[in-house]
Amino acid sequence: MKSGGKFFWCALAAIFCIVAGRNLAQSLPPIGHAQDFSTDVYYDPPNGEQIKARLSGAEAVPLPGGLLDVKQFHMDTFKTNGAPQVSATAANCTFAPLESLAYSSSHLKVVSGDGSVHVESDGFRIVWQTNAMSVTLSNNVHAVFESELMKK
Repeated sequence: MKSGGKFFWCALAAIFCIVAGRNLAQSLPPIGHAQDFSTDVYYDPPNGEQIKARLSGAEAVPLPGGLLDVKQFHMDTFKTNGAPQVSATAANCTFAPLESLAYSSSHLKVVSGDGSVHVESDGFRIVWQTNAMSVTLSNNVHAVFESELMKK
């Protein structure tokens, strides 16, 4: 292999590591003990300047296995135009940053961005992937759906 070819592959590998590290760092909250923290996840280009999700909490304490115990968990998701999509809050949860997973037996409140859907439960599991988010609710689930059709 020519020396220029080796340089090309090394440069390509370095660029990949920088980009992959940047994307991973954007999706992870601070590792270690943190207070009043917030971390943002951005959309891929062409909407790379727009926040896709924001995770925040009053305190994050490290747990074994790379987990975090988050107090006053709050997560907001946004559409590509910046409009709020979903807001979720809980007194506490366990957050697994490498799996993009939050779960707890505590009370969860979820409100849609337009305020037309309210869901509460005691116990939850939230998983967010690149293009999707799933929420599993456990006990005492209560949902309210407001609709203009129902008001008439």
